[in-house]
Amino acid sequence: MTLLTDSKIRSPKPLEKSYKLTDSQGLYLTISTSGAKLWYFRYRFGGKENRLAFDAYPLA
Repeated sequence: MTLLTDSKIRSPKPLEKSYKLTDSQGLYLTISTSGAKLWYFRYRFGGKENRLAFDAYPLA
């Protein structure tokens, strides 16, 4: 099982394209080209994949 720890979340730097840091349960963090880090949760309901957006990291 992959876990997103605080040190794993703080260390990535922005790149030319946005990318994701994922865990093994559907939670992921998107790192944008500007360096913004946003939480999302991917899940399935009724056979359809959905995505739930949360807040930015870190919370102020």
